[in-house]
Amino acid sequence: MINYTARMRETPRYHAMDHSRDVHQFDARRVAIRDDRAITDRPSLAREGFELVAHRSAVRNFLDQAELERVYFKEICDLVCEVTGARAASVVATPFVRFGERSELSGKLKNSVPARFVHIDYSDARGKATAEQVFARLEQDWTFGRFVHYNIWRVLTPPPQDIPLAVCDARSLQAGDIVPALAVFDFPGVPERTAESYVLRYNPAHHWHYFRDMTPDEALIFVTNESDRKRPHHVAHTAFDDPTCPATAEPRSSIEIRVVAYYV
Repeated sequence: MINYTARMRETPRYHAMDHSRDVHQFDARRVAIRDDRAITDRPSLAREGFELVAHRSAVRNFLDQAELERVYFKEICDLVCEVTGARAASVVATPFVRFGERSELSGKLKNSVPARFVHIDYSDARGKATAEQVFARLEQDWTFGRFVHYNIWRVLTPPPQDIPLAVCDARSLQAGDIVPALAVFDFPGVPERTAESYVLRYNPAHHWHYFRDMTPDEALIFVTNESDRKRPHHVAHTAFDDPTCPATAEPRSSIEIRVVAYYV
């Protein structure tokens, strides 16, 4: 069971911290989610818009922001360039570490609960503006012809995962499924800000996938906004409960980091 967005008269709004302030009506649907771990023809960034890759991180403490900036940012940018052939890549925002609701840390840190509704991180306008702003800061001596925003998702706990991440084949989305929404970052001690994203209405044509029993030495890379419309444009995603996972399994924790990559 996953949560789509019901038809609403107003723009959906969802908050990173205080969900009591959300303006968001769910439409819960039972869908088939295929485990791609066992298949031989694995999904790819070039076809479905997502890809699972082997990647071991040298980070010792994923809750240490200084270590993430010193070690993880470069690791992930190097990984994206290696996998995709990008000429340059940059981390866009502070990574979020999330914890399943059974964990005592769930909701205690910034944006630290699983996102349990189908969404896309970047709208087209936000994707373009952010890519241009970040590239200007890189001070490159060349001009990019194409950009792609990627989300790189990694589990921090061993398998099995009680709350995996499901991703939707980009080819199965239709324009009419997509609804503009506002993500509200209501972190304590800083001014509240909003950013445009997308949520989705249900369509039985959507093809859902996940990778069972992910390990911390793997990374799931998926497209959140692609400037070339001939390629996978964006991948909707959501957390979901795996009914086959034993109740004794350690609550899932994970880290997601958003990167924009540039191509000539």
